[in-house]
Amino acid sequence: MKDIENDLLEVQTLRTNPYSKMLTRLQGKDTPEPIRRVFLTGANPFILKTEKLLEISALIKKYLPSVNSIGCFARITDSVNKTDDDLILLRNAGYNGLTIGVETGDDNALAFMRKGYTSQDILTQCKRLEQAGIEYGFFYLTSISGKGKGEVGAKASADVFNQLHPFLIGPNMLTIYPESELYQEIQNGNWEEEGEIEKYRELRVLVENLNISTYFAAMGSSNAFQLRGRLPEDKNQLLNTLDRIISEVSEEDLRHYRKNLRHL
Repeated sequence: MKDIENDLLEVQTLRTNPYSKMLTRLQGKDTPEPIRRVFLTGANPFILKTEKLLEISALIKKYLPSVNSIGCFARITDSVNKTDDDLILLRNAGYNGLTIGVETGDDNALAFMRKGYTSQDILTQCKRLEQAGIEYGFFYLTSISGKGKGEVGAKASADVFNQLHPFLIGPNMLTIYPESELYQEIQNGNWEEEGEIEKYRELRVLVENLNISTYFAAMGSSNAFQLRGRLPEDKNQLLNTLDRIISEVSEEDLRHYRKNLRHL
């Protein structure tokens, strides 16, 4: 908690130092824009007990009283041990706009990757968040189903996502490094990675089968091409772009990008 308090003090100080004041004047404003949102960094802070999360939110309000939204990354399993009343308390304390790495709605892939939850768990826990008024977005992991199974995984994922209300679906492409456990599974013949063009075919199937209102944004560095648009309004535009990538970009060029992606 001391580290968190120090971070908040640093933010508070940065907002009032001479440089910040000068920048504000250069922007033609009298005072800096109030800070409305704080994002808790780290893998999935939402796993913390409700009492600890409330303690953190109280500290945020103490140092940054203008904040009305607290976000963080989360896992589907983070809310399992929180009651419905807990979730309402957290929403009232400002927790909203969570980013959940669901990865896929393909149960076979979830089991192989030992994610610790099923597609039904995604539905159950996300509907609980919705009932508490907590908005959320999804990270989708293209290629997690493995070679020859990506399109099936994309359809299964779309079936799950279409029953929910994520404000964002953000695909990232699986990138495998030699030190990873998955790399060893490949060496042992237990799993095979999709080809690069195959990954874009999978992504196309996902877009094609989504019929909810959401923002689609494949913007991370794991994506060789940055794609974004509002669904369903921009669906045809996204599909046309994916078709061009599939037909005009070579497997070799895409693989070169993947092999030289030193970090994510």
